[in-house]
Amino acid sequence: MPGSPPIAVERLVKVYKTIPAVDGISFTLAPGSITGLLGGNGAGKTTTIAMIMGLTTPTSGRVTVLGADMPRERYRVLHRMNFESPYVEVPMRLTVRQNLTVFGKLYGVENLRGRIAELGRQLDLADLLDRPTGRLSAGQKTRVSLAKALINNPDVLLLDEPTASLDPDTADWVRAHLQRYCRERQATLLLASHNMAEVERLCERVIIMKRGRIEDDDTPAKLLARYGRRTLEEVFLDVARGVSSEAAQ
Repeated sequence: MPGSPPIAVERLVKVYKTIPAVDGISFTLAPGSITGLLGGNGAGKTTTIAMIMGLTTPTSGRVTVLGADMPRERYRVLHRMNFESPYVEVPMRLTVRQNLTVFGKLYGVENLRGRIAELGRQLDLADLLDRPTGRLSAGQKTRVSLAKALINNPDVLLLDEPTASLDPDTADWVRAHLQRYCRERQATLLLASHNMAEVERLCERVIIMKRGRIEDDDTPAKLLARYGRRTLEEVFLDVARGVSSEAAQ
């Protein structure tokens, strides 16, 4: 639907048996924005992302992605979104090129051979394209996962620890590439990460979850000022330990 926000979450609830994994959260993301979704284990991040992707049906509330109601209308927008996590492995016996070809065909990518060559250049994978994925290092596999996530030039990109296992120089390069991609395509990125320095650098907005609810939601600078902290990691620890912004100061 024209003019619809890339991601809109309204009073979203997901209950497993009697336990609320997500408990009435709401937020809207703007085109071209990069937002961090933070929280400790069990905070509800993964369940939230699963509902945004249309993989999990909410108990109540609503998620729309690019104007499509998820999961009921996910067929309308799946080709315009993608997901990346280095913890979700691709087939190890296939070469990098074969893996990217399979995913590119799933997304109906035009000029797929050219797109794979382009990603090979952009992500420093050109020399690895015909190597079995299982023979790559952890860092190389992470770059392959990112290539898979970008194969269809998505308008909405969901990332889980996108620079895991990368050395600092390569991680910095990947972050710069993601920033450039979002800026040039006005793509919307939602990033789940435990790397607080990465979130501070990449994200213009941070949503912090705890026990299925949103505990705080603001720019990194305003969060630092409100909690009187020097780093986002210190803010995260305050929220995780139940220290209010007033008490932190």
